[in-house]
Amino acid sequence: MTDLPELLPPLLRGLFITLQITAGGAAVAVPLAVLAGLGRLSRRPWLAWPAACYVELFRGTSALVQLFWVYYVLPLFGLKLPALVAGILVLGLNAGAYGAEVVRGAVAAVPRGQVEAALALNMGPRATLWRIVLPQAVPAMLPPAGNLLIELLKNTALVSLITITDLTFSAQLLRSETFRTVEVFTLALLMYFVAAQCLSAGMRWLERRARRHVGRA
Repeated sequence: MTDLPELLPPLLRGLFITLQITAGGAAVAVPLAVLAGLGRLSRRPWLAWPAACYVELFRGTSALVQLFWVYYVLPLFGLKLPALVAGILVLGLNAGAYGAEVVRGAVAAVPRGQVEAALALNMGPRATLWRIVLPQAVPAMLPPAGNLLIELLKNTALVSLITITDLTFSAQLLRSETFRTVEVFTLALLMYFVAAQCLSAGMRWLERRARRHVGRA
C-alpha cells in the first residue's frame, strides 16, 4: 500500500459524492415513507390508492431501470434532470417505497385498544396519531429503517452508470489509470464499510433515545 497517498484523494472525493447522494436520498425517502405508510392505512380511497400504487411500483421494479428511465427517458418528454438530482430522486423514491411498509407495519402494530381509548376520551384523530400512535411506533421503525439507510448507501453505486463520479465510479477510473486493482477496490470496500458502520452507530443512538423517551412517557 505504498501508493496510498496517491490513491486516497480521488477515492475520498468519490466518497463525499456518495455521502451527498445518501443524505439527499434519505431526505426524499423519510417524508415519502411516512406519508405513503400512513396513506396505506387510511380508509379514504383517494389517499390509500395513490400510496399503494407508489409503493408497489417502486418495490416491484428494478432500481437500475428506474434510474435509467428517469435519466434517459424523461428527456424524451422534455424533462431533463441533472445526473445528481436524478440519482438522489430515484434512490429516495425507491427507499421511500420500502420505508412506507416499515411505517405501515409499525403503526399497525400499536394496540388498537389504545387508539380506541384515546378517541373515547375525545382526543381527535390527529392528536391520537401524534401523542399515542407515533411515540410507540417510531422505536419499532428505527431498526428496519437503519437497514434501509445502509441499503440506500450501497445502492448509490448504481449512479456510477449515469456518469456520476461517486466512490464506485472513482474506483473504476483509478483502477484503469493505475492498474492497482487490489489496492483500489480494497480501499473502496473499506470506505463503504466504515460509512455503513457510522450509519449503524447513528441509528442505534436514535433507537436508544427513542426507547428512553417511550419509557419516560
